[in-house]
Amino acid sequence: QVPLKPGRSLMDWIRLTKSGKDLTGLKGRLIEVTEDELAKHNKKEDCWICIRGFVYNVTPYMEYHPGGEDELMKAAGTDGTDLFDQVHRWVNYESMLKECLVGRMAVKPIAASKGEGFKNEIISIMLYSKIFFSSLYFLFYSYDWFQTDSLITVVIYTKQKDVNAELVIVDCQDRRLRGEIIMDDHSYLVEVDLDHAVQEDVAVNIAEKVGKVEIIFKKKDNIHWKMLGKPSESHNTFIKRTDRGLFYRKCKLVSKAEVTHDTKLFCLMLPKSTHLRVPTGQHVYLKQIIAGTEVVKPYTPVLPFLPLDFKEPSCQGGAHIYLMIKIYSCGLFTQALDHLQIGDYISVSSPEGNFKKSQVQTSEDLFLLAAGTGFTPMVKLLNFALTEVSCLRTVKLIFFNKTEDDILWRNQLEQLALKDERFEVQFILSQPTKDWVGKQGKISSSLLSEFVKRSRKNSKVLICICGPTPFTEQGVQ
Repeated sequence: QVPLKPGRSLMDWIRLTKSGKDLTGLKGRLIEVTEDELAKHNKKEDCWICIRGFVYNVTPYMEYHPGGEDELMKAAGTDGTDLFDQVHRWVNYESMLKECLVGRMAVKPIAASKGEGFKNEIISIMLYSKIFFSSLYFLFYSYDWFQTDSLITVVIYTKQKDVNAELVIVDCQDRRLRGEIIMDDHSYLVEVDLDHAVQEDVAVNIAEKVGKVEIIFKKKDNIHWKMLGKPSESHNTFIKRTDRGLFYRKCKLVSKAEVTHDTKLFCLMLPKSTHLRVPTGQHVYLKQIIAGTEVVKPYTPVLPFLPLDFKEPSCQGGAHIYLMIKIYSCGLFTQALDHLQIGDYISVSSPEGNFKKSQVQTSEDLFLLAAGTGFTPMVKLLNFALTEVSCLRTVKLIFFNKTEDDILWRNQLEQLALKDERFEVQFILSQPTKDWVGKQGKISSSLLSEFVKRSRKNSKVLICICGPTPFTEQGVQ
């Protein structure tokens, strides 16, 4: 993120889009845009970008873009879909840029091939690939359903031996059942509008050794179902997760507690008809409508506290998601979050992220570099490392903050260091008082070289870093 000029906040952008001003330069007309036409608009003062087949004039948005003008210019006059997906696929650009919509990309005509044989060969290859891929997925995935007088059971056969609770996401909203199985960067989906009503509670059983997943509902009425329901367009598909799109469910705020002077711990309760576990190192997105515009932000769930007995605390009355969030005085999204009352609802996405636990499981030394709320991804990681990874010799957290008052869970971290001899925590302040006796400064190679040391020669090291962009970039360097 880059510092924006005064009057260029998200709220200012929302006001501008609602002012009635012509932001496309086309006086409300929508046009079909050719590749040649798109390529002409590649300057800061005249910048068009294509995302998923739609072209936007982002010139007026330049000064409001949190990532800065240079990031937008990387896609100027081109199709920026891949770049957009790499950086922030979760952002609802349709809502943010709807007043900047120029039109749709023109469909390219397919040039007629001179050789008919060549064309037939291409078609054969395409058909073969499609059939091969389809048979590959049917080899692994299929589903069935059964009923008794009172129950409906949907069974998904994955034929994978490592299916666990974190890879299964189930939701049932307004009679629509959605069961998703995550397999690396792909997902398999069963999605139907159920034939009859079911009760809120859902049970999910996983037979890990055979890769069988059972989703069990209680019928509202003890009647015989003739069919499971009407399938959606996405039903029974196995596709890349990035092509699937984010799915949200409404979660209830059940508690809000102060952690420091500006950071709070929010506890959200998942609906009874949802089964969802956020894997270590992954995040969720929160979505709110602010001044008529959908705003989305990513957060990494934490535990309610650092368990000194190394067991994840169980919660009564349904699964909970805990989020540790810093409230910014001029932050549009976090201010709206802070104004939520107990009992209010907020939309929470399915988990995202590509962190692999195996990276930790094969390491001997784990170093966690965190600044401010960059500490949040480290919470579950710490718990996982100290509980389940026996090959780790040292786990060290190097925690950067401005002042002592900013240190999150200081007492808990110090207790944990006393409890487990493998764990060490080092606090470093950039704006300490004169009473501070610990280390001070900002992230630098000289500071890190003091703390980031192997426990023995050639030991396998994993370093994880999280914090504001300048901190992360400096740390990586």
